[in-house]
Amino acid sequence: EDKIVEKELSYKLGGIFFKIQGEFGRFCREKQYADVLEKELKNTGFNFEREYPIEMGDRKSNFVDFFVEGKILVDLKAKPFLEKEDFYQMKRYLEVSGLKLGLLVNFQDKYLKPKRVLNSRDSDAKLRMHANL
Repeated sequence: EDKIVEKELSYKLGGIFFKIQGEFGRFCREKQYADVLEKELKNTGFNFEREYPIEMGDRKSNFVDFFVEGKILVDLKAKPFLEKEDFYQMKRYLEVSGLKLGLLVNFQDKYLKPKRVLNSRDSDAKLRMHANL
């Protein structure tokens, strides 16, 4: 049994991310990448919500860039490098939403490497992280 969370869907999304960076390069603004991703998701028939609200208790909602197919949170970045806070933020979104997988995509990376972030409160995800999958 394949233990990789949302393998097929994340693979398809990865193809779209690479296409966008290939066409638009590394030096656009985050909003420009988000606009292009929205068009690509529409053109390829994905169900998604942009600026999806994540309820954070009593505080105001935070928003993740995209919620795709009711399964994956996608947060886009356009900065020299991802920071720990980017990962912590995605972890919080996953814990609060109860979802299993988030993708962090930094379009300024010289070599685009979408980062898979798993919900560590999900026992299946813990097994996958320790298995190094």
